[in-house]
Order: sequence, then C-alpha cells, then structure tokens
Amino acid sequence: MSTPATPDIEVRTVTEAEFADWNKTVQVGFLRPPVVSDQYTRDLRANSDLGRVQAGFDDGRCVATFRSFAQELTVPGGAALPVSAVSSVTVAPTHRRRGLLTRMMAAELARARERGDVASTLVAAEYPIYGRYGYGPATWLTEWEIDTARTGLDPKGSRPADGGRVDLVGPADAAKLGTEVFEQFRPTRAGAISRDRRWWDLATGASRRDGPWTEPFFAVYRTVAGGPAGIVAYTADERWSDAKLPENTATVKGLIGLTPEADRALWHYLCAIDWIRTVRTGYRAPDDLLPHYFPNPRAARIVTHADFLWLRLLDVVRALEARTYATEGALVLEVEDAAGPAAGRYLLEAGPTGATCTPTTRTAELTLNVRELASLYLGDESATRLLALGRATEERAGAATHLDTLFRTSARPWCPDMF
Repeated sequence: MSTPATPDIEVRTVTEAEFADWNKTVQVGFLRPPVVSDQYTRDLRANSDLGRVQAGFDDGRCVATFRSFAQELTVPGGAALPVSAVSSVTVAPTHRRRGLLTRMMAAELARARERGDVASTLVAAEYPIYGRYGYGPATWLTEWEIDTARTGLDPKGSRPADGGRVDLVGPADAAKLGTEVFEQFRPTRAGAISRDRRWWDLATGASRRDGPWTEPFFAVYRTVAGGPAGIVAYTADERWSDAKLPENTATVKGLIGLTPEADRALWHYLCAIDWIRTVRTGYRAPDDLLPHYFPNPRAARIVTHADFLWLRLLDVVRALEARTYATEGALVLEVEDAAGPAAGRYLLEAGPTGATCTPTTRTAELTLNVRELASLYLGDESATRLLALGRATEERAGAATHLDTLFRTSARPWCPDMF
C-alpha cells in the first residue's frame, strides 16, 4: 500500500524551463540512459501541453513524472470517443511508495472530467498498479512467429489472387498512404486509437526517439483499381548459418489491411521474401485471421499473448450511449467507484442502432466495479466470467448472461498502437 507523500514533495504541472529535466527523469524511470538529445526534447515538447505534464519535486529535483494527451478511441459501432491518454508515468526508485502516483492520477482524472473526456486510457507496464484507480484491461494482443518454410505457400511466390499488387514505397509515401489507409480502418475496429502527425513522423523516421534507429521497409497493397488498401512496415536482420545459408528474420512494426484480401496479400508477400526464414508479426488482435491465410496454419506459432489497452470510464452515461449493442434489451447496472465519477445506478436501454443510459432508482440487476465495466465495455470480457471470479454480483439471476448478449461483438477489440 502507498503511504502519504511527505509534505516537502510538491506535485504540480511543469514549467517550460523544467521540461528537459522532466524528460530525463522519464528516461531514468524506464531504466534508460539519462541522456536525452535536444532534438527529441524539442519534438516532444512541441507535442505536449504543459498543462497536462505533471511532476513531483523534492527540494526542486524532479522525482516523478506524468503526462496525458488528447486521444480518440473507437468503440463498437464505429464512434470515436474523446479520451485522455496517460503516458510517461514514472516515480524515481528513491521516492516510491510515497503516494506520488496517486496524487498525480487524482489530479489528471479530475482535469479529464472537467475537459469533458469520457474515459482515460493507458498501457500498463505492471498489472497490479492501475486497477486501484479504476482502470481495467479492455483489449488483448497476440504475437505470432511464422516459420516461412512451413506455411505451404508456393516457394516461387505469387501475385495477390484478387488482381491487386504490393509495391515498396519510401517513408514520405508511407506516411501519406498509411494515413489514408489507417483513417479508413480506424472506425471499423473497436479499440483502435487515433494517430497524430508525430506518430507518423516517429514511425517513418522523420522524427526520432533517442537510441538506435533502423530504417524500415514499407510495402503498400493496392487493389486492382490502384487504390491503397493495406500497408506494412518491417525491418530485417542479417544472420547466416554455419553453412552460409541465410536465416534472416523480418520483424513487423505494423500492418493494417482494410480487407482480408489486403491482409492476406501482405502476409504472403512477407513470407515470400528471399532469405527471410522467420516473420515476427508484431502485436495483432487475438482473433486475427493470420494463421489461416496459410495452407498450414501451424506455421504461425504464438509467442506473446497479453493484456494491452487499459480503460478507465469517467462518464458512464456518455460511454454507454456512444456504442452500439448486439441486440435489443435493457439492464440496470450498479457501478461502484471509490473515486466517485462513475459511481451510480444506471438504466441501459440498448440496441444495434444505439442506446440511452440514464441514472435510475430502479432495483439493480448487476453490480460491478468501474474497472470491471471498463473491461466489458469494448466487448472483450464476459460478465459471466467476472461473476465466476467474484468480480461481479447478480442481483437478478441471468443478468450477467443478459449483459454478455448485449455487449457481444463480432470481432474482438484491438489496439494496434503503443503510446
């Protein structure tokens, strides 16, 4: 448990003059060398609102960091929810267990509610920390390793079956075409988050983080009509066996396709590149069709499966009204929230075209904590499972099954991006 911070540790937003030291403290917190280039600091500062950059100061020295920024989150049905993305959260090893994170988080959530953000998002480095602030894991990811020799694909390679083609492009075209593809993709997948210009600059090398940089290859899938419908960024190592045979691995940095045909064409392209013996897929949706794009799906072996995007609901009414539901139905939810903003009893009247959610005095049918509602919200958790785990309580028999029927989605939510 955290203990109260000592009175001489000040928690507040940073000033312009303090931003560079704040950035170095972030590096230390993530166990990186405490040396940051002026260029990277300038790039990050240009994309940071100082009113959303917090720090803890002990005798003038920065010992804790916290940053948030505006983000949009796609919810079932395709709506973009305004949320506050939390990042750069660290506490110096010398100042842990003093309540600094609790103070920074409380300030952020209060300000997010004032700004009108419906929820808050983050990627949790450690599982046990964020549940106590009302966050719950809302999406999961899976990474595969593909043995290209076992896929069953024609070793001579082949063009996409639908008449499209795959072209290599440079970084500038990748940013332009990738933006076009991603903005068409984003409304189609619950869990996807918005990408700003800095995201594309970092992905293409126009702006760089400190540390080693390997220029990726970029390949675009074009339909028979010539329009872009998919893009992949990847790197390749250079490794040779003792027998002087190539044993190279292609590592996917990101792959987005607008159709299964686009996905299939890009994965087949990667697995047909000369000298590539292994493809690391990067973080994909757990229900990705990827293994089944090959005659032998066992060529793709799961190497990572983990929770990824965490969600904290701040406005239950707006959140539940923003998404669509699998079928018509109504349910009364009792939401517990020790921090306050989401607490209450709500009548949800939902359907495939939308929903209404109103505070109510009607008898609750299902009681759960706000963190559990967050895990259910995008459709990736089951209330029946939570009931079995003791993390939800049925006040009416069958309420958990009813919620699962309403919240069910045809595809699992997926967040492609780290932040």
